[in-house]
Amino acid sequence: MPGDRVEGTALMRVAVTGAGGRLGTALVAALASSGSIDEVLAWDLPEHDLDDPGSAMRLVSRKRPGIVIHAAAWTDVDGCARDPQLAMRRNGTAAGEMAQACVTNGAAMIAISTNEVFDGLRTDGRPYGATDLPNPANAYGAAKLAGERLAREAFRATGDDFAAAALMPPGGRPTTVPPLAIVRTAWLFGPPGADFPQRILAAAVRARAEDKTLDLVSDEFGCPTYAADLAAAIASLVELAGKKGWSAVGGIHHVVNGGYASRAEWAREVLRLAGVTVPTRDVAMRTWPRPSTPPLWGVLEPTPLSGGPLRDWQAALAEYATIRIRTQEPSR
Repeated sequence: MPGDRVEGTALMRVAVTGAGGRLGTALVAALASSGSIDEVLAWDLPEHDLDDPGSAMRLVSRKRPGIVIHAAAWTDVDGCARDPQLAMRRNGTAAGEMAQACVTNGAAMIAISTNEVFDGLRTDGRPYGATDLPNPANAYGAAKLAGERLAREAFRATGDDFAAAALMPPGGRPTTVPPLAIVRTAWLFGPPGADFPQRILAAAVRARAEDKTLDLVSDEFGCPTYAADLAAAIASLVELAGKKGWSAVGGIHHVVNGGYASRAEWAREVLRLAGVTVPTRDVAMRTWPRPSTPPLWGVLEPTPLSGGPLRDWQAALAEYATIRIRTQEPSR
């Protein structure tokens, strides 16, 4: 039966797709440091290829993990807008193929998704909860939502019962929750690559060198989330499933650092931590026309987790600054 491996030690063979990416790198590190996980399989190109329809089944059948954390994705949102068919292939269809491979081979799955499954048009100031109805407004969000739905179909989950599982207290969760969890997150930062803090610092250096004002978007809101914190939370879900079974962790989870900010507020905190002074100006997102339009209100309501909520994003960013931002402080 699919999901049988989530009980006991068989779960402790964990595969991570997209292992070389921002979240994948953090996941491999977090899982490797867990005393209850025996083996971490790091899957990335060319071994796992989102463009290859047979890649998932070949890997899962050969490696036989107890659980797959599917973090691989095409995260270039503007690229997705320019080629929505390729976005659907990589972020939708490929997730469904991985889910089917897991079901066929008796593995559980954690699928990583995004706040961009919501359109961001909410004006009541409330964050989006796990049971709110998704309505993506761009190709990236539409493809990720398709991936969620295909995964759920593969595991034969049904809408309301599946979503509600993440909101029930551990003792009250139904035993019929399938061995599938969907983790939505937002505004991920951390190594490797040029994340938002690094891009803002680079833009600030250019603006200062050219004696210009740095424009910052003030009407787009989200939850800055440190990849290391998200990875630790996901590793805790894996450990909890090993101890209590999948009914304790199945369902939809919104996992983000505490609080929320506008892009402008996030950028100013980055500049403050880096000790970079440059004139700034608040502007609307429409100031920079781009192929993809992100949700203006992309704030997620964190799902209660057994280990408690993640720390506020400011504290996470401050730690990250000591590791990466301050050590790369731009000079005049």
